[in-house]
Amino acid sequence: MRVLLVEDDEPVAESLLRGLSRYGFDAEWVTTGGAALGHEGPYDVVLLDLGLPDTDGLDVCRALRGRSAVPIIVISARSDETDRVVGLELGADDYVSKPFGVREVIARIRAVMRRVQPRTPSSPESTPDRYGARLTIDRRAARVRLDGQEVALAPKEYDLLAFLTEEPGALMSREQIMEAVWDANWFGPTKTLDVHVAALRRKLAGAITIEAVRGVGFRLEAGKAADDAAS
Repeated sequence: MRVLLVEDDEPVAESLLRGLSRYGFDAEWVTTGGAALGHEGPYDVVLLDLGLPDTDGLDVCRALRGRSAVPIIVISARSDETDRVVGLELGADDYVSKPFGVREVIARIRAVMRRVQPRTPSSPESTPDRYGARLTIDRRAARVRLDGQEVALAPKEYDLLAFLTEEPGALMSREQIMEAVWDANWFGPTKTLDVHVAALRRKLAGAITIEAVRGVGFRLEAGKAADDAAS
């Protein structure tokens, strides 16, 4: 899926670009409203910041909607309800306030695309993803089953498991995990990550291994006995 990112804040843009790439999106980045309106595409969704250096993002939203039905998700530090309402009335499909987590933006993109591209009755039903012989994750329903029985996970436990199982066996740094699961602008301690890893090891014992790599991060392997060794 092709994404046009319109954002003049470089750290925010780079964080989003990394996250979008990690989840399989092909993103192009522009920093001004003029560049957004001059971009020839094609693209499937627009992520549009309102605080652009050359023009108000609301004007860009109006212009884009006037010439195309492409989904637009506004991303902005403006928290005033009036800006939200105006943006939606001008044709934006959703609105995300800064600071936000990358996974939240990914979820918003997927939700918008489901609305604009509804499944037909003849479309095949999605099937849960299987990891080893015992674990399945139904990402559409956000449900996890171990040996066929649903496992009760806290929201962030589920988000962490969903992220680590995107690339089983890959070593993910603490920074990557915190950015994807908690917040793109997280600057606090990462001890909460260890707590959630411990919870997953306990609840999914025997079905997965979450290996701690000292000073780096974590690696998940499916179909192996859980390894509770400390980092």
